[in-house]
Amino acid sequence: MYIVGIDIGKNNHEATIIDDTGAIIGKSLKFTNSHNGANKLIEYISKNIGSSEVIFGLEATGHYWLSLYSFLLEKGYSINVINPIQSDSFRNLYIRQTKNDTVDSFIIAEVIRFGRFTTTQLADDKLLSLRQLCRYRLSLVDSVSELKCRIITVLDQVFPEYEKLFSDTWGSSSKALLEKYQTPEDILALDISELANFLKTHSRGQLGYAKAEKIKDAAQNTFGIKIAQSAFKFQLKQLIDQVLFIENQIKSLDEEIEFYYNQFDSHLTSIPGIGSVTAAIILSEIGGINRFKNSAI
Repeated sequence: MYIVGIDIGKNNHEATIIDDTGAIIGKSLKFTNSHNGANKLIEYISKNIGSSEVIFGLEATGHYWLSLYSFLLEKGYSINVINPIQSDSFRNLYIRQTKNDTVDSFIIAEVIRFGRFTTTQLADDKLLSLRQLCRYRLSLVDSVSELKCRIITVLDQVFPEYEKLFSDTWGSSSKALLEKYQTPEDILALDISELANFLKTHSRGQLGYAKAEKIKDAAQNTFGIKIAQSAFKFQLKQLIDQVLFIENQIKSLDEEIEFYYNQFDSHLTSIPGIGSVTAAIILSEIGGINRFKNSAI
């Protein structure tokens, strides 16, 4: 049996073949992270060891390993994806001051040969799907938070009193009001009864005429700027539309995340306060609980 260790890079990978004694077979191969490069790897293996049994070892370096992993998996090869931390002890034995890709690919092969590794669950299809979606969700949430900060910055200039009108600027009533009426002038143009009915509808009856009066008074006496108002209004409308759009995306994404989470035999949601999405995020990062020997590891 032969082992192919692959050092993963963004644009190029490096492969080294060793036998079961650790002897290097032929020269290492540098190949591009592309379909042509992957085919070149297969030709390189065939040229050096023919149709002999071969297993692959590669590190989970960023996301750059995924395309090659998918290619080799489709070809029916046995692949071990390891965490880079697992090869550090071997790397310290072989590398002193400088990094060498050829040495790295050899070290990865040696790690596989000695069996001093555990295959990362990143390579599991369902877990990878769940992790991808959960991390995407976190990025969307960050985007919404950033957009909300920008909206507050603009509001502080055109309607600085607004933040004191609602206990939560991003509650349903306030958000609906901002979506339709971005400036004090927009609010002043409304009949107070119309504003009261709008608030009652979007607060499920909790807000009404009294709140409308307070909003009207704040709009009438605002210390917001009176110049370039159309530009600020245009910016606010676009920023708010972006928030609403991304929040709708998150709702759809949560359904997809829950779909993948339900494919696992996980009981994280039995913990008080842990919903499906939070449970999915935890599961996607730690993997199956069975891979831990005890609570201390």
